Amino acid sequence: MQTGVHIMDHPLITHKITMLRDKNTNTKDFRQLVYEIALLMGYEATKNLSLTDTEITTPLMTTTQKVLCQKVAIVPILRAGLGMVDGVLSLIPSAKVGHIGLYRDHETLQPVEYYCKLPSDIASREVIVVDPMLATGGSSAAALDFIKQRGAKSIKLMCIIAAPEGIKKMRQAHPDVEIYCGALDDKLNEKGYILPGLGDAGDRIFGTL
Repeated sequence: MQTGVHIMDHPLITHKITMLRDKNTNTKDFRQLVYEIALLMGYEATKNLSLTDTEITTPLMTTTQKVLCQKVAIVPILRAGLGMVDGVLSLIPSAKVGHIGLYRDHETLQPVEYYCKLPSDIASREVIVVDPMLATGGSSAAALDFIKQRGAKSIKLMCIIAAPEGIKKMRQAHPDVEIYCGALDDKLNEKGYILPGLGDAGDRIFGTL
């Protein structure tokens, strides 16, 4: 796999993604699985966060230990990305949460931003953009464009399932952004859905099938 792309190989993530793919998994269980996978992936995606020294007193003595000093922002791409936020927040409760929403113009076929609300200090935060599916990569690449325009400098993209086409697009458009994927699937079909995939993640998370 190319530099900057991390495909998870943890058996718990693999097992839970298999359950996600099953068309018989109901909305409640699907939502819980997305939460659990985001938590497990978040552990890996945050392994390079910066630490600083702090002095504490244990029941036995005073000691210098390490604590996080790097501020984090979690930015879901609406709407499916919302399903991954709580999993990452459970690891970093102090993280701030931004939101970005895009739609595709039917005439120009270009992504259009309809909503973007980010922390005011986004430039000083490690930004983790979350979206369950990285298909063509068009929306994700555009979302990162908009986030960078607001001043973000250090960004990671976390997705549960990716297609090779989406990985290629992201590496071309944003080679500085590290990508964390739960699984790399085979290809896109003629409608732009990932195969074997899991269908429409947003519909399955929110029960709008």
